[in-house]
Amino acid sequence: MLFESIGKSSHSWAAKTYEEIRTIAEQEGSILLVPFGSMEQHGHHLPVSTDTILVNAIAHAGGEQLENDIPLLITPTLWAGRSPHHLPFGGTISLDTDTALKTLCSVAETGLENGFDALLFLNGHGGNISLIDDAVSEVGAANLTAEILGLTYFHLASSFVDDIRESDVGGISHGGEFETSLMLHLRPDLVHEEAITGTHREATYDTEGRDLFDNGALSVYRPFTEYSESGAVGDPHLATADKGQRFYDGLGKELAKLLEQIHTETHSY
Repeated sequence: MLFESIGKSSHSWAAKTYEEIRTIAEQEGSILLVPFGSMEQHGHHLPVSTDTILVNAIAHAGGEQLENDIPLLITPTLWAGRSPHHLPFGGTISLDTDTALKTLCSVAETGLENGFDALLFLNGHGGNISLIDDAVSEVGAANLTAEILGLTYFHLASSFVDDIRESDVGGISHGGEFETSLMLHLRPDLVHEEAITGTHREATYDTEGRDLFDNGALSVYRPFTEYSESGAVGDPHLATADKGQRFYDGLGKELAKLLEQIHTETHSY
């Protein structure tokens, strides 16, 4: 799974020789993209690798939809994130905060040694968001000549998600309409459609997040067993492969726009 894009994508770091990597990195406006996923339960109907599969796919979709030939490489996706809130269900592998942050920083630091002008951490798991922010600060402070950025991929859908979704707020959460649709489009062989079920997310506090696109201002820690008996939160029964393709195409387009902007910005340094 993690190396399935080797040989298929011209932007795959893992498919290049070290000389090819250095040549791409040393071009003006070069970008290194580091996808970061997780290995955690996603209810009865989705595999534990869902976040890793999806962020890897969106990373390469962005590269494929670039309008211009820019120097870009995408590393293999980091598959273990910070997921302690999913451990009670089983099937979850979680890194502690220090280990996860050090891993991100080490990958970035050694990748940048090849000469890249910019590095983008692309995150695919909500529990990693603050880690990405910290990694951007740590790596950025240590590499003042490079542009260091971080983004959670599903935020790229904010401008068009309401044109596609059918669920109310709370329906797009962990293993809900959004992720299940993407998986039905990308890896239907891994979706157990007969077992699709989820619990609509409710908030205890007015300022608490209820949806991937309604983050809220208040941070609250709860194990996922308090949200759902199945482990899935949202309305996965509304998911379709057609919606998944529309989400996928839109996400790839928005990521490509961002990569073009980063290239233009760093090319002018």
